[in-house]
Amino acid sequence: MIELDVQNPYGYTTIPQEDDLKKWVEAAIQGNSKHDFSVVIRFVNEEEGKTLNHAYRQKKYATNVLSFPFEEPQFTTDIIELSDALTQHLEHQHLGDIVLCEAVVRREAHQQEKQLQHHWAHLVVHGVLHLQGYDHLDDKEAALMESLEVKILATLGFKNPY
Repeated sequence: MIELDVQNPYGYTTIPQEDDLKKWVEAAIQGNSKHDFSVVIRFVNEEEGKTLNHAYRQKKYATNVLSFPFEEPQFTTDIIELSDALTQHLEHQHLGDIVLCEAVVRREAHQQEKQLQHHWAHLVVHGVLHLQGYDHLDDKEAALMESLEVKILATLGFKNPY
């Protein structure tokens, strides 16, 4: 089961419906369907996107998608006795947060002559793959990640975004 927290603090009306976001996140979960997961998807304006991209990637512009994988703190069992609530929490894995810059995504879709919904789907899948450790820092990693994106998007009825 996927628990999705959609944050739209700027009240955008061009973003996907929560049901679509959840379907895309679920499709992008790679072989981890045995567990319950939570993901936060936050839609930001260019100012917030630029601030985050600069703080975490040292880039001075807003980008389309940022992914922040969750790293659970390490507990020592001799200090903390695991309660039922904590045990249940540890069985529910928070994958992390995805930040999407509405203006950048909308502009890219227009410039690349893509349907906006298709571009949203691609970037959500891309972000979820990052949350699971996939990356595109070299050609081999990029080829693997792109092939997964194409495969996942095809199962959702979307064409190859590349």
